[in-house]
Amino acid sequence: MAYRETEKMRQRKAAARQRIAECTYQCVAEGGFRNAKITRVAQLAGVATGTIYRHYESKEDLFAEVFRKATQREVDKVAEVLATPGTATARLEKALRQFAERALKAPVMAWSLIAEPVDPKVEEERLAYRKAYADLFEQAIREGIEEGCIPDQDARQSSTCLVGAIAESLVGPLSPTQTSQAAADEADNKDPLVNTIIRFCIQGLTGTRR
Repeated sequence: MAYRETEKMRQRKAAARQRIAECTYQCVAEGGFRNAKITRVAQLAGVATGTIYRHYESKEDLFAEVFRKATQREVDKVAEVLATPGTATARLEKALRQFAERALKAPVMAWSLIAEPVDPKVEEERLAYRKAYADLFEQAIREGIEEGCIPDQDARQSSTCLVGAIAESLVGPLSPTQTSQAAADEADNKDPLVNTIIRFCIQGLTGTRR
């Protein structure tokens, strides 16, 4: 008789897989993907290293799943803001602020998602992450053009410019290569930094000074 996996066994396997992913996320949040050693993840999850590879074909597959889940949380937060009442310009401004402020509150994780050197599978997820933001911004820009609060323009190109501008603006402040004093200075100047990023992006979209 062929072996048939029971529902209880499936639930146990799903719970173990989730625990492994959560422990990997914890490692990344503490020190980036380079900090997520398989031996460390196994120790935190309370499993043998071989067990991890029964749930994930490779370390890269595990990292890609963790990256995908982490970025989806951030994309969802921006989507929520863009769905609130108000003009497209106001909603975009709030969404950009949300993006920047959340990144600066969790700099290690944000650096890992935005700029940390990663394996090709994770880099594919990063490209999808950036596209998800661009899609959201593109829709808001199109709505702004229809409303008349944003001048007619190539909404797709403008949306990718927004993603690139805000991500690049945060690379320096989030970088783990900064000295502790430099990091502290950036933290103290968080509001001016965020305001500068938003001002640049909105002026680029609308052509007006803010």
